[in-house]
Amino acid sequence: MEIIISFVKRIAPMFVAHAVVGIIAVCVRLYMQGRKFKKRTNETGKVAIVTGGNAGLGRETVRELARRGATVYMACRDKDKGEQACKEIVRETKNSNVFSRQCDLSSLDSVRKFVDGFKKEQNKLDILINNAGVFWEPHRLTKEGFEMHLGVNHIGHFLLTHLLLDLLKQSAPSRIVVVSSKAHERGRIQVDDINSKLFYDEGEAYCQSKLANILFTRELARRLAGTGVTVNVVNPGIAATQIARNMIFFQTKLAQTILRPLLWSLMKSPRNGAQTTLYAALDSELDEVSGQYFSDCNPKEVAPAATDDEMAKWLWLQSEKWTGIGQ
Repeated sequence: MEIIISFVKRIAPMFVAHAVVGIIAVCVRLYMQGRKFKKRTNETGKVAIVTGGNAGLGRETVRELARRGATVYMACRDKDKGEQACKEIVRETKNSNVFSRQCDLSSLDSVRKFVDGFKKEQNKLDILINNAGVFWEPHRLTKEGFEMHLGVNHIGHFLLTHLLLDLLKQSAPSRIVVVSSKAHERGRIQVDDINSKLFYDEGEAYCQSKLANILFTRELARRLAGTGVTVNVVNPGIAATQIARNMIFFQTKLAQTILRPLLWSLMKSPRNGAQTTLYAALDSELDEVSGQYFSDCNPKEVAPAATDDEMAKWLWLQSEKWTGIGQ
């Protein structure tokens, strides 16, 4: 009996310490989940497109739109993964009006093909959510030769949005939501090397593309004034998705065994990461709001670089040239 008591005395502090750490981690995680979009809305009759809808934040966005009755098109790079996710969402939501269509944002031809197919099936578009993105990619180029972060996160979505503007205007009041990131604060548009030909850094390339998202949103909002089409940009926060799968550090044993539990407590779930996107897409109080930046379902200030209207116009004109718009 004395041996047992002695053993308990030795291990009790360890169990208490682990319990305290566990409770703190759970509390921190609950706090980090951010605000929720709790308003009940009926989206029956509305048509929405969500890029990258088969995984992560996009999938949660599609699922919630489907639950609210919308007809949702998932624009997915991977045809098989898109179809599998679509079947699962239809089964979960009992909404048969959810469709997966291939759209590889790293190929402008694929974007055009997706839009052509969509317009053959639908004559309206109420909500466009530019959600898909790449993060920390090794140096690679899109089909047309653009640096991958810039090409997918900005240029592909720029063309997609432009090709759908006629339907959005026709369906007004309608909304565009662009998913950016707090990382835009560290971004800078490399005017002399925007395609990273002279120097490449994964982090800088990503931050530049997220800054481009906000500059694009602000300029588009200016151009759409009075049309009934609004466009806003959101920061979803850091969510536990697969977007960081290319970072070698997170593949190490140290990260997997020691840092992963810590990071878990600091990250939002994919469902909570999608809340600000849903807020920007559905909240009735934003009917007349355009050109704004939201985080945790609240308006936020953007970095000074994101308020540079001249840079926004320059980027717009360059994007028109890159995508062949107006030629």
